[in-house]
Formats: sequence, C-alpha cells, structure tokens
Amino acid sequence: MRGARVLRWRLLVAALIITPLVFLLVVDYQRNAGAPGIWLFPLPLLLAVAAVAELLHLFRAKGFQPAAWAVYVGTLLVILAGQLPVFGRWAVGSYPAVETLGAFGWPLAALAVAASLVFLAEMRRFDQPGNATVQVALGILVLLYVAVPMNFLIALREFHGNRQGMIALISMIAIVKMSDTGAYFCGRWCGRHPMAPILSPKKTIEGAVAALLTAALTAWLFLHLIAPAIFGTATYQPGLVSVLCYGLIVGLAGMLGDLSESLLKRDLECKDSSQWMPGLGGVLDVLDSLLTAAPAAYLCWALFL
Repeated sequence: MRGARVLRWRLLVAALIITPLVFLLVVDYQRNAGAPGIWLFPLPLLLAVAAVAELLHLFRAKGFQPAAWAVYVGTLLVILAGQLPVFGRWAVGSYPAVETLGAFGWPLAALAVAASLVFLAEMRRFDQPGNATVQVALGILVLLYVAVPMNFLIALREFHGNRQGMIALISMIAIVKMSDTGAYFCGRWCGRHPMAPILSPKKTIEGAVAALLTAALTAWLFLHLIAPAIFGTATYQPGLVSVLCYGLIVGLAGMLGDLSESLLKRDLECKDSSQWMPGLGGVLDVLDSLLTAAPAAYLCWALFL
C-alpha cells in the first residue's frame, strides 16, 4: 500500500512539473523573438537557488556553514554569464558566434569571480584556524556541482539555432527521465542484485541495465520518430549508431548524477535533500541526474551528433 501511495504522489508531482515545463518549451520555441531560451531563462536561476538552498541545508545539518550570500551570488553570476548570448540576441538581434572569451568564456570568468567571493566571505568572518578551508571547499563545491552544469543546459537550448537547440535540450531531458523511470520500475519489480548496497541500497543491477536500455530506446524514438513529427520532416536525423551511443552516454551520465547525490546524502546522513515534493524529495533529487547528463549531452552534440 505504501509503495502504491508513493507511486501516485510521484506521478502527480511529475505531472505538475511537466505541464508548465511543456508550456514554456512550446512558447520558447514559437515566440522567442530570435532569442532561443528567452522564455526559459528564469528556470535555471530559480532551480539553482532552490538546489543551493537544499545543499546548504544538508551542510548545516552536519555543522558546516559556508557563507550563504557568497554561494548564492556566485551561483547567480555564473548562470547569468551563461545566458549572455540569450540576452544579446533578444536585445540587439545578434550575438557573435566566436568572441574574445569563447562560448564558455564568460561563465568560466564568472566562476573565477564567484570562487573569489567565497574566499572573501571566509576572510571577513575568520576568527580562528581549523574551519575556513572546509567552508571554502564546500562553497566552491556548490558552484561546481550546481552552477556550472546549469550552463550546459542553457548551451543545449542555444545549440545551432532554435530547432536544433530545442531538439538537443528535450532529447537530453527525455532520455534521462525515461531512463530513471525504466530503472525505477524494473528495480521495483524484478531487481534482485544490489548495485551499490552501501551508497544506495534500492538501486539494483537489473535496474541499471533497464535504465541504459530505456535510454537507448528513448534516444532512437525521439530523434528518429518524435522529433521529425514535431519539428518537421526536414529535421536532421543522426545515424542509428550515433543515436544509440548518445542514449547510452547520456543515460550513464544521468545514473552517475543520481549516485553522486546519493553519495552526498549518505555522507551527510540525510534521506532526501528536502521533503517539499512528496514522492520525489527535493529539487536536487529531481535535478541530480540532469546536472551530470547535460555536459555529456552537450559533448555528444558538439562531437558527433
């Protein structure tokens, strides 16, 4: 009974998340005024702030307290820097494809500034040795774990124009979440062999295999059937081997992201990053797989898709 109740909550919360997201994606595709991503730009900021809040809460539960203002400001700086092309195209109608700092130059520069802010915050409140290094390390960990991967989500939406960028972004999200779904149901019904019993006892080898198979199948279905139906028959369709490799790589990266958050929660002795989404946990529990899958997906599109 409890399992069925959790599943119902999962489906309800998922529907409440997916419905407005689909609406925003449609509007951003059709009404972006030549600036793909303009309707989506608040999402990375809001999600990142929520994820940072959950991470800081986890740290505080174990007695660690990185300077919150520096982490929040640094995170917003890095993400806003990644959205400069969106604002440039929206404001002036164009943005140079090749510029002095390169495609990821501004986010990288912002990351350096954000890291300096974390150091500065610890300098201001330093009173005795033994704690500052850990606080700095945790603050920079948040920047690397949340803010930097968010820029790859933004970059996927901007990849090679409106149509191709939307396909790249949606395909990555679909592969990761369908992979999660395949792992969940297979692990629940026929999972017998634990994959990481200490780190995440409920994850099984059978679930991992199902996740990868589901990821490959989703990649093929979306890029060869769904995307041409939605975005037109002229949509570029990669070869079968490329599509299957893409699905497997993104699915594997998503699994790594899930286990990465499990490592943090296990080490900090917390079951979920928060409890405000029944059945799913917190924002970080939803984002964890996307944060590692986005860089992998971007590399796939840049290298062979």
